[in-house]
Amino acid sequence: MKIEINHTCADYDSFRAEKVKSLFNPESGHTWGHIADLPIEDDDWQIGLVVGPSGSGKSSTGKKIWGEDKIYDLYDSWDTGKPIVDCIGPEHDFRKVTGALASVGLGDVPAWLRPFHVLSNGEQYRAGLARLIIDAPNEAVVDEFTSVVDRQIAQIGAAAFAKAWRRNKEKRVILLSCHYDVEEWLQPDWVYDTRTGEVKKKLNKRPDIKLDIWKVNGGYWKFFKPHYYLDLPHPPCAEYFVGTVNNELVAHLAVTPLFTAGAYRATRLVVMPEWQGVGVAGKFLDYVCRYHLEGNGRKERSYPTFFHTSHPQLCAFLRRAKGWLQTGAILHGSNKKRSGESLSRTSKSQIFKGSKTGYGGHFRAIQSFKFIG
Repeated sequence: MKIEINHTCADYDSFRAEKVKSLFNPESGHTWGHIADLPIEDDDWQIGLVVGPSGSGKSSTGKKIWGEDKIYDLYDSWDTGKPIVDCIGPEHDFRKVTGALASVGLGDVPAWLRPFHVLSNGEQYRAGLARLIIDAPNEAVVDEFTSVVDRQIAQIGAAAFAKAWRRNKEKRVILLSCHYDVEEWLQPDWVYDTRTGEVKKKLNKRPDIKLDIWKVNGGYWKFFKPHYYLDLPHPPCAEYFVGTVNNELVAHLAVTPLFTAGAYRATRLVVMPEWQGVGVAGKFLDYVCRYHLEGNGRKERSYPTFFHTSHPQLCAFLRRAKGWLQTGAILHGSNKKRSGESLSRTSKSQIFKGSKTGYGGHFRAIQSFKFIG
């Protein structure tokens, strides 16, 4: 499809305007044109990317492709009096909405309960992408894609969005960006460069994410706690693991012995918001659980690992994942008072003596899984 753009404005003849003309002899300052030949008439694509420097015609091209009414504004029409979980697809199933939020990397549950305008730039950007995925128009154009977030969030967010959007079969989106660094992470079906006028259809493989896993002490939990949806004490006798990418903290997990059941228990799984949506949580959890199954945990016991979660998308992932077996599901937690009394009785230290803390007393639909390798 050939798109021709012609912009014009008044040819000003003020003193300064004429001075500029005389000094630099521009052929024309009041007209601008661009011709783009885009492969949008082909049938076998879902994601296109128009990339180029500012002023090269990306926005004008986007408005011409399917018309201005196809421009999708990620930041428009959010209700400031409702949390984002109520604003995204109110007529859709709750699990589909939370799935979209998690799939674009906004799996930070507390953020779901905040209105759009109080979210960070990165959270707003991802919330907008989640809403786009749920709305799923047949044709959409997104301007300034990744322009308002830092480059790491942009790259990981692009990969997460592409993975989620491709589930919307036969839906098409064209993204306009001034940043070339999202190409390989997004893996679009085609890329049009407004700077050169060239179209690319074969891209390099998406860059690998090298995750280093470390056994650490409990002091690292403070960096992850703000992104955890429960407020609980440190698990007893736990060993702690963190995942890093280029020495940056990415993921956290604690593992406690459950030797009376011939097992371990994994808890406190957190992935930093900017790294969510690209599969880090599953790989990290699998590796640490396999580490214990192979006899590397406390007392070098070769035991399977139990893991409990109420996160709907993580539950869905574990049900599909190889090596995991679902062992149970309950609507609510156990009696919190009885749990606290048990902790107080069995503790050999003073940590829980006289404490009012305990596990349970909530209405989260907890699901239980077991890593068997």
